[in-house]
Amino acid sequence: MKDKTAQARLFAQSPILRAVLSLAVPTVISQIILVVYNMADTFFIGLAGSDEMITAVTVCMPAFMFLSAISNLFGVGGASAIARALGAGNADRARLAGIFAFWGCVIVTLAYSLGVWLLMDAFVDLLGGSDPAVHPDACRYLTWTVALGGLATSLNAMLGHLVRSEGHSMQAGFGIALGGALNIALDPLFMFALLPRGSEVLGAAVATSLSNLIAALYFLWVMRANRGRSVLSLRPRREALRACIPGEVLSTGLPACLMTLCENISYAVLDNLMALSGTVAQAGLGIAKKVNMLAHCMTRGMAQGVLPLIGFNYAAGNRRRMKSAVFISMGISVALSTLCMAAGLLASRQLIGLFIQHASDSIAYGAQFLRILCIGGPFSACAYAIISFFQAVGEGRKSFLLAILRKGVLDIPMMFALLRSIPVYGTVWATPIADVLCCATAIALFAAFIRRLPAQS
Repeated sequence: MKDKTAQARLFAQSPILRAVLSLAVPTVISQIILVVYNMADTFFIGLAGSDEMITAVTVCMPAFMFLSAISNLFGVGGASAIARALGAGNADRARLAGIFAFWGCVIVTLAYSLGVWLLMDAFVDLLGGSDPAVHPDACRYLTWTVALGGLATSLNAMLGHLVRSEGHSMQAGFGIALGGALNIALDPLFMFALLPRGSEVLGAAVATSLSNLIAALYFLWVMRANRGRSVLSLRPRREALRACIPGEVLSTGLPACLMTLCENISYAVLDNLMALSGTVAQAGLGIAKKVNMLAHCMTRGMAQGVLPLIGFNYAAGNRRRMKSAVFISMGISVALSTLCMAAGLLASRQLIGLFIQHASDSIAYGAQFLRILCIGGPFSACAYAIISFFQAVGEGRKSFLLAILRKGVLDIPMMFALLRSIPVYGTVWATPIADVLCCATAIALFAAFIRRLPAQS
């Protein structure tokens, strides 16, 4: 009871800046650690001095990140439904939403992992890994990270969303960070100590799967330890399929899933188009995308951290507090992204050189790609904050529209169009241009929605 009172006080009564920071800072830190461990994989693989190994991991990223799409479908949707149910004082509905989110995530992830296992070779070729020097390592990477380790990876992220929905941002942040820290520690162990030379990609995959498994087990332990003080439960109940619970979770989580899915499709298209310029350009692009992830992951951490706060106050009718949370978190996200953009523009070659330490033209390619990609950071941060806002308040159609605009509808056609006029680099320019257009659309939709709300209730 004391724990629930503290959560309610954080959501409804704490000074808004303190509430935003309490919920968002642990999530942002955990997201930064995720980026660091993702970069660590690339850093350690780069020590092998092989552009082919870097490319193998790069082409697998869309398939691996599809697990994030699944976890967002049920995690973001479940967290939003739980927060709004708690704001309305309906604890049983919050519990049912959590049950549906958990088991839905398990079933869909297992189906996806099985599909990847059965169609491995064709799937890798589709992702741009048809080169004989790349294909075997890409298959090994997907086998361990998706076919065998997919469930742990998906549950790790999804359970983080659910734990955060009750205000336990510190526990959620620690769990996500735990997986990242373990991966950083295990990478050199498997890549350079336990496995023979030439197995660096396999070592990175095993380290990733094992670290995500341990993090998922941590979250299951947290839920068990919080029994009696939490609405979260894993016990299946038929009621979870009724009372519009599935529709509420899926309609809110679908834009988050689609946004991640469209990002993966977009990156797969970009990788395939870049393959026309050779493995060296592909390797440079892969590094540039990973370095540019830092700004996006901090933005994602801010949005995920404040989502329960926004949803709770929207359902409770406290519009003023809800809007304050949106504007504060959005301002912080844009400021952080602007700093990252400045670093990318001023030190692009040095940043790329951290991960490609052998003499290669991929460094020059990566530096130029990074300078292009980072321009869209502040615009993407603003758009992402608004997309998350619409997810928090249950406006699935608006977040759906913005999600497909941000990745898919705008950038993919522009990749093909710009490639003809600006060889090699035109495909990359499509990303920041799409970010600007999506940001303008998001601001217009957000302003219209806010104007229709009562000033205070």
